Amino acid sequence: MPIPDYQTIMLPLLGFLRDGHGHHLNDAVASLAAHFKLTDQELRELLPSGTQEVFKNRIGWARTYLKHAGLVESPKRGFMRITDRGLGVLAEKPDTVNVKYLERFNEFQQFRTLRRPKDAPKSHDDDNNSGGPASSQTPIEALEAAYEGLRDELAADLLEQIKKSSPSLFERLVVELLVKMGYGGSRKDAGQAIGRTRDEGIDGIIKEDRLGLDIIYIQAKRWDSSVGRPEVQKFAGALQGQRARKGVFITTSSFTKDARDFAAMIDSKIVLIDGEELAQLLIDHDVAVTPVRSYEVKRVDSDYFAEE
Repeated sequence: MPIPDYQTIMLPLLGFLRDGHGHHLNDAVASLAAHFKLTDQELRELLPSGTQEVFKNRIGWARTYLKHAGLVESPKRGFMRITDRGLGVLAEKPDTVNVKYLERFNEFQQFRTLRRPKDAPKSHDDDNNSGGPASSQTPIEALEAAYEGLRDELAADLLEQIKKSSPSLFERLVVELLVKMGYGGSRKDAGQAIGRTRDEGIDGIIKEDRLGLDIIYIQAKRWDSSVGRPEVQKFAGALQGQRARKGVFITTSSFTKDARDFAAMIDSKIVLIDGEELAQLLIDHDVAVTPVRSYEVKRVDSDYFAEE
């Protein structure tokens, strides 16, 4: 089954806490994972940022909502405990506990009012409080999904611009990226290396590290059509002719399956970077892009409020 959304988790989480003892979040994760019969793979699934497991994040947000409704409290950092009100809710034996259910509590209504200014548009869980698909994301998940969407749109725009650019600009962009990634020594050295050979299927040579202990050969193609096995095979042959062991093949298009299979089975180490990966690398290393706006996501500093 898919990982349950945070609203679906609320009632089982209350049930887990019904003994009245304080429980750590990790204990809740283990118990509810068994309750929902999640696989190890589902438990390891991460948020887009890779900072936390999706299921653990959703349990954390279920706890947050229950806490603001007065059904759960935090006896100490990282722990949660059911309140008398929470026990009362369990005694009612509701079919579900979700955002709509929690609206009956004044504390939760105040929390919701604080979350959104009066003139702000409604959020996804305002119009869908039943726990359906539109309310499956926690606020962090919604934020990260929006970020990923903006990033994918930027990558597409960036790749389109690269394909329209001149060969010399594309060459300069590749140099800038490799230097930002730590290759080539100085930018001047890298700039002299790329475009220096242009023979035998090799477009350039760059140092693997600042000391030049090893050399990487580069092939870069600003293409629209897919790069097939013959092109990669030609590049591999050029590497052998130079007694080289490492190469990077960069294209603005894509590689066929045969091309990737060939690169994977030969002795020489050839890294294939297609247009999609190229765009993502450019974004990661701030090449040909510029920041527009940044947001900081903060949390309460529990140590600040710890008793001396």
